[in-house]
Amino acid sequence: MITAIIDQHRKDLGGFTVGRVLPAATRRMVGPFAFFDHMGPARFAAGLPRSVDVRPHPHIGLSTLTYLFEGQIMHRDSLGTVQPIEAGAVNWMTAGSGITHSERFERARLRGDTLHGIQAWLALPEADEETNPAFTHHAPEDLPNFSDKGLTARLIAGRAFGAQSPVPVHSPLFYIHWHLAIGATAALPPEYPERAAYIAEGEVEHDGQTHGAGKMLIFSPGQTITLTATLPSTLLLLGGEPLGRRYLEWNFVSSRQERIEQAKADWRAGRMKLPDADNQEFIPLPG
Repeated sequence: MITAIIDQHRKDLGGFTVGRVLPAATRRMVGPFAFFDHMGPARFAAGLPRSVDVRPHPHIGLSTLTYLFEGQIMHRDSLGTVQPIEAGAVNWMTAGSGITHSERFERARLRGDTLHGIQAWLALPEADEETNPAFTHHAPEDLPNFSDKGLTARLIAGRAFGAQSPVPVHSPLFYIHWHLAIGATAALPPEYPERAAYIAEGEVEHDGQTHGAGKMLIFSPGQTITLTATLPSTLLLLGGEPLGRRYLEWNFVSSRQERIEQAKADWRAGRMKLPDADNQEFIPLPG
């Protein structure tokens, strides 16, 4: 059964909007997922100003997972990574003890583009919060894919339905992209204690109630959840084992508030290395 419904809150980032879903007042996390933003959809004309780009900024204590339905984003980080991400691929960046990166819309600037996707932050277990930073990229064909009876599915990260994604996660979790044709039904098994479904597009029915785009449905544990599409629908299924309380401030996640204060001081004092390939500007600490 559904125990909570979270509505996205749209925010203008100065060139495109995002729908903030997590953290929410009614639910801070789902499994290790501490942050969940629905980017776009937005249409960019050629000549997009650089002010729309996300300039270099820092992270600690988390992994970021960028997943696009449409468009391209260019990633550069302080490890020396330069990697574009396109629809269906995964950019997985583990911040651990600290990393900086930028996200720029260079293809859109050159020729115009559409941006539509999800950015999620996953908290790290306490034992891994200070792990060495790392980055991996995974093409769509490298991820487990499935299609049957109006359902197409991709296992983005974690383990589910007997499959394992190659994305190097740090705790038990699942993250799945479903597309359902009208009338298609799919089931989410009771494998993990915390589970949710985010409706990116379309509308689905569960237990006699319909739910539309922009909503995250939180499910009780221990039951198989069946969803039926009443419109062509795109969903993200997510969850896993809970990690306990996490503090989240600006771009930092940690089990300890004092660690966030240290990260803020390090960024303010310029002690966190900028990307070698993108070190001419950065986002200052707010406030």
